[in-house]
Amino acid sequence: MTIPTEPIGSIPRPIALLEAIADCGADAPALALAYEEAIRDTIARFEACGSPVVTDGEQRKYHNFWTYSVHGAPNMAADGFIIPFAAGHSRRMPRLMEGPFRYQRYADAYLDVAQRFAHRPVKQAVISPSALSLLYPAEALPGYSRKEFIADLLNEHETEVRRCLAKGAHAVQIDFTEGRLAMKIDPSGALLNSFIEMNNLALARFSSVDRERLGVHTCPGGDRDSTHSADVDYAELLPSLFELNVTNFYVALAGESDPQRVLKLIRRYLKPAQRVFLGVISPIDPRVETPEEVRDRIVEAARYIPIEQLGTTDDCGFAPFCDDRSTSRGVAFQKVAARVHGTQLAARILAGSA
Repeated sequence: MTIPTEPIGSIPRPIALLEAIADCGADAPALALAYEEAIRDTIARFEACGSPVVTDGEQRKYHNFWTYSVHGAPNMAADGFIIPFAAGHSRRMPRLMEGPFRYQRYADAYLDVAQRFAHRPVKQAVISPSALSLLYPAEALPGYSRKEFIADLLNEHETEVRRCLAKGAHAVQIDFTEGRLAMKIDPSGALLNSFIEMNNLALARFSSVDRERLGVHTCPGGDRDSTHSADVDYAELLPSLFELNVTNFYVALAGESDPQRVLKLIRRYLKPAQRVFLGVISPIDPRVETPEEVRDRIVEAARYIPIEQLGTTDDCGFAPFCDDRSTSRGVAFQKVAARVHGTQLAARILAGSA
């Protein structure tokens, strides 16, 4: 028996690369070789940990996992949506000033480079349409309605996902960290429902075969050892989350104060054709989990989730915002190794009890 295990995506960048970015700017042509070396090293370290699926660690995603696709767009202003974190800092997203909405880059460009170095399947993370919908301002833009914006946004998202699938991505993970945040912004649930509806409109454009390689990641955010929505009860999100028309779900769990309660909720709402990759590693916890701790978390989860629907992952990426230095590359890969080895240990135990 094997239990699938996958990373979420981001790995802290080498300090030398971060310093070069600070000096030259993230998109300076002179950094091309430094980016490529960081990607090569990231994939080599994933493979050395025994990871059956790898990523490029988002080494070249400009600035963050959320707005890489629109970084540098001439019709964006810097004073957009603010994400406040529990530690007291915040991150600010761009704001669309005028139409049309277009991506500046698609994530398959990152996949192209990663596949050159990888000896194992490569997954690719992309941002959700619902996250990018927050780029549109509260007041309608003259000559470019929100309806027109959403149509363009869905087209761009579909193009990005199809390009990743066509190039052989093992899986395409749609980052939906704003799901739990939506309930914090609007406790009525209306915003979350609109996000679910929007993402399902995008997912409906893909065949059932395509959707077997698609997944949605949810977490309470992660940045500088802090979160943006961990205080939101998972019970407010999970019933809606599993209404997304997709096969795979990557659900943060290791950082939860009552994981058993969350597992009961997942058991209640998970559908037979869906698989849930449970977070067994907390990237914002500086302590490195042991393989035995990971094993025990998985064995406990198997009391609630059928083994054939169970996988493991990390709660979140280790550096979704590229300048986050709160976790070192070394610690990140120690945690990855613990996940991989702990998953193997659990698979052996569960195989014996099957």
